[in-house]
Amino acid sequence: KAKAIAEEKILDYLVPKKSRRYGTLIEEEEESPAREKFREMLKNGQLDDKVVEIDVEEKVSAVVGGVVVPGLEDIESQLKELFSNLGPSKRKKRRLTVKEALKIIENEEAEKLIDMDEVQTLAVKRAENLGIVFIDEIDKVATRGSSRSGPDVSREGVQRDLLPIVEGTVVSTKYGPVKTDHILFIAAGAFHLAKPSDLIPELQGRFPIRVELKALTKDDFVKILTEPKNALIKQYKALMSTEGVELEFTEDAIQEIAQIAEEVNERTENIGARRLHTILEKIMEDFSFNAPDLKGQKIVIDSKLVREKLGNVITNEDLTRYIL
Repeated sequence: KAKAIAEEKILDYLVPKKSRRYGTLIEEEEESPAREKFREMLKNGQLDDKVVEIDVEEKVSAVVGGVVVPGLEDIESQLKELFSNLGPSKRKKRRLTVKEALKIIENEEAEKLIDMDEVQTLAVKRAENLGIVFIDEIDKVATRGSSRSGPDVSREGVQRDLLPIVEGTVVSTKYGPVKTDHILFIAAGAFHLAKPSDLIPELQGRFPIRVELKALTKDDFVKILTEPKNALIKQYKALMSTEGVELEFTEDAIQEIAQIAEEVNERTENIGARRLHTILEKIMEDFSFNAPDLKGQKIVIDSKLVREKLGNVITNEDLTRYIL
């Protein structure tokens, strides 16, 4: 519906209607053939590059002096709602292509058609009944062992603040009160230094189902390096290609990288697939730095090169911990 209204407004700019004929209003069915022809051209995209001057609503920017002010977006929306009731919104003329103008007008018309009160009511209702809250790094607020002093006191305080929300309470939001009784809460953590039992008993009881995930294996790392659309190896290839350098990873190099990632995760802190970032960065740091001088060349990364780049780091426990 908004699109249809936007098309009519664009046609008004391109082919203005004659308001009167012999002192009477023109009937809708008396629409000129030219307007009908322009409508067909508009739908076919033949007018997309044509420039028109339209009136658009002037919006207040949340950027002050080139800096985004946190929270200003909320104030902006509240002020916009307040002043919209006091009078017509300020508008300004802009020269745009038909394609751009159509999008802007369509968005403006869509906003007019949406009942925001109904949207907010529906959003709160869905959040209360279908909402899922994921709490990551929950192990960072666990008190280690029997210690209840120093930073562990504040960690326990955070847990006690989370407790009523997980149990079920009413949380005040700018869209109104939200009941958390039927919201699904999922918590996750690595628990390297702490254990799930280090959480306060009340909070443990609110997460009755416990699942332990297996550590990533060599085969998993190989898949992560090669299969995703934005896999790390593909990213490095694209990055080097911007400097005119062709980069190739052999199959044995990928296997070697995956093997090293698994070994380092077992010997030090297990940070999962993030280990691949540091390993590849170490392998590629010299090539990335010298990329402008390697234009037109082809670089082949094989298992031998991987061992040369990482050999000293892997054998030294301290270097492994702080570099990889």
